[in-house]
Amino acid sequence: MATTESIKPHYEQIWQTVQLIPKGKVACYGQIADLAGLPGRARLVGKALSKIPKGGWQGKLVPWYRVINSQGKISFPINSPYFLEQKQLLQGENIVVLGVKIKLKDFQWQPDYTELLFLLKF
Repeated sequence: MATTESIKPHYEQIWQTVQLIPKGKVACYGQIADLAGLPGRARLVGKALSKIPKGGWQGKLVPWYRVINSQGKISFPINSPYFLEQKQLLQGENIVVLGVKIKLKDFQWQPDYTELLFLLKF
């Protein structure tokens, strides 16, 4: 089992990648894992998002709410405080949330070549 010290750099990779999701777009846990250089580690993405420091990371907020599951759904239990917060934040960016679902075809982040080559470091 990995220690906290060995996982922390992975958290930073994940947070840095999540910071790149543009306003008005979402990404899936597995997509973030892949883009962060951690293929197959979607659950680690969820864990890392739960460990974001309160004031953000490197002086910037990490838009955790832009990360949803591969079915295009908010993963928190319906009507829980975190569900309602995530839904409100997404709607505040003009992302349409129908019940618990976001249409990935309309709102999923698809990094272009420039982003892949110059912004993603992993």
